[in-house]
Amino acid sequence: MTYSPSLSSGFEKTQNKSRFLSSSGICSLCTEDCDSVCGIALAAVMGRQTVYPLTTGANQIASEKKYPLDYSHFNINGRVFGAVGADASYEEAEIYNVDLAVEYGTLNKVKMTMPVIQPAVIKLNWRDYFGGAAMTGVTCMVGEGAMSKDEALVMENGKVTDFPFMGGVIDSFRKYYRGFGQIVPQCNIEDDMCGVPEIALTKYGAEAIEFKFGQSAKGTQPVNRLPDLKTALAKKKAGFLVKPDPDDEDVQKKYDEGVCPNFYMYARLPQWSEEFFAARIPQLRNMGMKNVYFKMAGYDPADLERVLRIAAANQVDMVTFDGAGGGSGYSPCEMMNEWCLPTAVMESRLVTICRKLRNEGLVLPAITVTGGFASESSVFKALALGDGNVQAVGLCRAPMAAAMSAKNVGEAIVSGHIPEQFRKYGTTKEEIFADLADLRALYGKQANDFSAGAVGVFSYLNKIAFGLQHFGALNRKFAVEYFDRSDLIPLTEAAGKLLSE
Repeated sequence: MTYSPSLSSGFEKTQNKSRFLSSSGICSLCTEDCDSVCGIALAAVMGRQTVYPLTTGANQIASEKKYPLDYSHFNINGRVFGAVGADASYEEAEIYNVDLAVEYGTLNKVKMTMPVIQPAVIKLNWRDYFGGAAMTGVTCMVGEGAMSKDEALVMENGKVTDFPFMGGVIDSFRKYYRGFGQIVPQCNIEDDMCGVPEIALTKYGAEAIEFKFGQSAKGTQPVNRLPDLKTALAKKKAGFLVKPDPDDEDVQKKYDEGVCPNFYMYARLPQWSEEFFAARIPQLRNMGMKNVYFKMAGYDPADLERVLRIAAANQVDMVTFDGAGGGSGYSPCEMMNEWCLPTAVMESRLVTICRKLRNEGLVLPAITVTGGFASESSVFKALALGDGNVQAVGLCRAPMAAAMSAKNVGEAIVSGHIPEQFRKYGTTKEEIFADLADLRALYGKQANDFSAGAVGVFSYLNKIAFGLQHFGALNRKFAVEYFDRSDLIPLTEAAGKLLSE
């Protein structure tokens, strides 16, 4: 059997015409007159560009590979005696008393209402994505490369001097903030070199920064084809790497003659080190940064350990580890499918590393895992597999889907074209959005006027939280801190080995 998908892709809108060979993904019957567009046919026309999804834009993209080991290979245990974290009484040992609150932070404590964060994104319905996070009371991150979204961006001598878009992003969270969670601008190497952390902290009121190891949704930096020499020159002047060099006289001559290859712009690979962070983090703390975060993917385990050591040495507050299978943005197609540790395997490796580092006496940051989560059962399994070493789970594509879907339903209510599935509940937002009552209890009647998309994110996470409380009560554990590996039942030999690591 094969675990890799065929050369038919949902995010590339390609398809095989006949059954495919498991070893290659190519159709078993490949004909001369085929009118179907598979991955090979697409590459035959679009070339290098097909290394990346051609469908990026108003959508989300993730892996299509079926991994041989994931969280579905575990069931959730259950118990009928006693209670941990509550009195074993009818009055206390009940679902509503399962405490999901989380607190993390070294120099500045951050409280969240539940063990979930919303990882970095800055596309699609980002405004409601961040607003819903604030309503729920969880931390969220602003995606890297946000400078590209701001037509009013001003740069002088390679540094950002005005970035109004960032102010709008932070305000989308701040307007609903109720004392829980934090909004955190994320920085890749380009953002950091251009001074995004400085302007976010000093001009727009950010209180935290996340540094990203690696770039794009997964792995290496994005490469973008540029349309002409003029654009290539402008991008190079702005500080980006451009190939071939548009300032080269020979390249310009070839362009004029019509024989110049395509111009491509790409971002740098981070070359951060222990020495870099030992200087950079105190510098930003002196500018008002209260919390610092790292974002790390499922790289080599030695790299996972090194990042945690750097985090511990610099009192980093949280490190998010992103495993294979997730994704939302612009990564090479095959990299999304074929690269890095699957999330469950990555998490197990992290637990081993954490035990080792704690035995050495290191004080570790809060740890979050993300990569393909969408249900309360998978969130519970990840917290349990973390065995006390994982404080939260990142949900990204799912709350963004909630933000987009709820926004569409809200617009349908206004237009009078309510989807059939919801008509039986009423005709107004107050009647149809069931959890608006919970928001009114928090914010008053003004909640009725909140954006439908943000209400959708809150409602979706409300469901996740309520489901977690059910699984906690099922195991007679009444606080998230008590979830551990004894709450999991392995369904396969591989899953059993993972539990015993």
